[in-house]
Amino acid sequence: MTNAVPPQLPANLRGAVDLSSLVHRDERRATDAARGASAPTPSGDRVVVATDDQSFGQVLELSRSVPVVVVLWASWSEQSTQLVPSLERLVTARGGRLVLAAADADRSPQLVQALQAQAVPTVVALVGGQPVPLFQGVQPDEVIDDVFDQLLELGAQHGVTGRVPMGDGEDEEATSEEPVEPPLPPLHQEAFDAISRGDYDAAIAAYTTAIAQDPRDELAVAGLAQAKLLRRLQGKTLDEIRNRAAATPDDLDAQLDVADLDLSGGHVDDAFARLLDLFPTLDAAGKDAVRERLLELFQVVGVEDPRVGAARRRLAMLLY
Repeated sequence: MTNAVPPQLPANLRGAVDLSSLVHRDERRATDAARGASAPTPSGDRVVVATDDQSFGQVLELSRSVPVVVVLWASWSEQSTQLVPSLERLVTARGGRLVLAAADADRSPQLVQALQAQAVPTVVALVGGQPVPLFQGVQPDEVIDDVFDQLLELGAQHGVTGRVPMGDGEDEEATSEEPVEPPLPPLHQEAFDAISRGDYDAAIAAYTTAIAQDPRDELAVAGLAQAKLLRRLQGKTLDEIRNRAAATPDDLDAQLDVADLDLSGGHVDDAFARLLDLFPTLDAAGKDAVRERLLELFQVVGVEDPRVGAARRRLAMLLY
């Protein structure tokens, strides 16, 4: 059982990976029979649903209006049988403000690869079509509740505040009482929309313009770093990146790529350690490249994150 409290969710959609290859808009939703009798049973209206490689595009679309919690589970995993019922109960208790999408890992190999899942169960959130790593393994209910609170706050910051009908007649009244979240600034919305459709060049241009207009716009700085990360990973596969890095340990570009991959999958400490371990072995040009990449990754994670603080201190010691 995993007892450690998951790290705090970022204030922005950071550390996301590209899920565009999993969008199958024209394919029919797989039937419950095709998913197997052991799949979690949907409850409420659409608060708990089953998904797989073929139907995941619909889950991505749903996440543009309501935050979605995705759990990769397996029938042979004892931890899955413990965690999934807890997730169903805690999501349902949110009254339609969250949706749980349960995917059988054995029947969803593309989804497992895209989410870079290292084990089952793995839990990831989707907000506005962008994934946010949450945790692996079993967690206590109070920890999950805290994560869900943070997820709803993250959704509110990005205008993802919808509610799925629960069919009990109370949701319309509850929805009408919720305050309307202010819209994103125009350039931020332009960048967010561009990231959602995979146009990272357009997102970079929008964030760059926002920073030019206001150099103190920290959200734009963080968004720019995320968009650059996504552009660097676009078109590359997990196996391609890891195999190249393993085969060419002295190839700086290969090591930078795998650090990007680690961070995009939520393995922040691994990404920082890889680059910091590499730093002393490099020439001046290589050290400059690693320093610049680390500073950019610090923005992706969030400069207030304690892991960033620790990595900054180690980098400073290596520099001086």
